[in-house]
Amino acid sequence: MATTVKRLCLAAPRRTYRSCQCLQTRSVAVPHARRTFSSTLYRKENEDDIPRLSTEEFASTLTETKRKEFEALSPEKRTEYQDLSRQLREHLSAPAVSGRLNSAIKGIERKAQSEVPIVRRPKVFIKEGLHSDGEDDVLGTGPDQPFKGDDISALGHGELEQQREIREYARIAAWEMPLLSKLAKPFTPPSAESPLRFRSTTYLGESHPAAKKIVLEFCTSDMPDLTTVQRHKLIKLAGPRYNPQTDIIKMSCEMFESAAQNKRYLGDLVGTMLREARDKSDTFEDVPFDFRHVKRKEKPRFPDEWLMTEERRQYLDGVRQEKKALAAQEKVVDGVQLIESAITQRISSQPEAVPVSAGGDKKGKKLRR
Repeated sequence: MATTVKRLCLAAPRRTYRSCQCLQTRSVAVPHARRTFSSTLYRKENEDDIPRLSTEEFASTLTETKRKEFEALSPEKRTEYQDLSRQLREHLSAPAVSGRLNSAIKGIERKAQSEVPIVRRPKVFIKEGLHSDGEDDVLGTGPDQPFKGDDISALGHGELEQQREIREYARIAAWEMPLLSKLAKPFTPPSAESPLRFRSTTYLGESHPAAKKIVLEFCTSDMPDLTTVQRHKLIKLAGPRYNPQTDIIKMSCEMFESAAQNKRYLGDLVGTMLREARDKSDTFEDVPFDFRHVKRKEKPRFPDEWLMTEERRQYLDGVRQEKKALAAQEKVVDGVQLIESAITQRISSQPEAVPVSAGGDKKGKKLRR
């Protein structure tokens, strides 16, 4: 809206100039508003915010109709027309005039908004269906129909879906898995020509961040065409990736998106290490081995005193024979008979109950036992 008002202000002097057939050249007094408080400096008279355009450049800024009118004028009239337009643009670009113009435009907008009635429409909540729960209804199924008691619950449908999945895998195991035996190949252990061993993890078609990781292991003594000095240099280049207990260098990579890229990177890295190890310009003989990264675990050792000897075996056999002889001499005890005799002996040892009167020798009182 502000752009429209400025365009109308620019077109007003052009229409006035067209209606006047003869204009006398006179200076136009542009009113300057009082400068408000500001921390910026005053603009000098010779400083122009709007650059002065040539006649051709000024004509290119006009519309097609105004350009034809402008080209029909004499050179003096064109200069006067251009000066009037430039003074008007400077006047409209002044901070005070621009501020008043913007405030007037905002007032008109507020008035227009107050005159337009605000229509408050009630919110319509659309119930999403089962197949479009939380997603866009691409299939156009629409909301679910009201339940009429002619279908099972959502839990029942979930149980049926689980049974369908179980039956699908059962059919695969019964009919398709036996066919894989035709594709089986005998295992051939790696030969000396392939000393590199790659290891990866697959999740059977599922997307997992660890599926792209590749682990490489190789033994330094299996690498071909390596002397002792070159092998020691390779171990020093590997650093903490070398295990002196197993003589194996272990490296891994998961920088790239696919496992093939990580495997190729590890292969190129091993080739670079072998090329540097065979370089005779520097053999690293002055660099000592550093195996501080290896944590040696002491395995428990069976004591020599606990080892079975012939004398110990003869002693244990004699002890077992003595226990068997003592068990043969003793009689077998019947537990049931022993318990019954103990109960009978306890009953016979108890004293007989003697009746005693409760309240002395009075008559009519019962006796206590």
